[in-house]
Amino acid sequence: MKLHELHAVPGANKAPTRKGRGIGSGNGKTAGYGSKGQKARSGVKKAGFEGGQMPLQRRLPKVGFNNIFATEYAIVKISDLEARFEAGEVVDAEALKAKGIIKKTLDGVKVLGNGELTKALTVKAAAFSASAKEKIEKAGGKAEVM
Repeated sequence: MKLHELHAVPGANKAPTRKGRGIGSGNGKTAGYGSKGQKARSGVKKAGFEGGQMPLQRRLPKVGFNNIFATEYAIVKISDLEARFEAGEVVDAEALKAKGIIKKTLDGVKVLGNGELTKALTVKAAAFSASAKEKIEKAGGKAEVM
């Protein structure tokens, strides 16, 4: 069997109905649109329009809540600090940006305790998780809240 020998099963493909092509089309006079009314007219029907009734998308309540006052931190993991910084270095927002660990500082940098730290680093950030602070101090470094 070759590609040019493939064909659909008889009855699988149905010809589209050609609206407005006269009595002989089997769909004559009103062409299946009924008589009068907006749906019988030519032109675009407005999506979601319910004839002046309040549309469904406006009847339903808005869902969810967006807290515009929430503090959004740039997140940094301990494993990132281990991989990119040498012992004794000072880690702050500018140093993190320079190394490409974060793109924006947002409302400050928060350090999370994912991974292990073996180097003594002085980390300056807006917030620390309890485990991150413990790991930095255990490695002989300092965790300074700015």
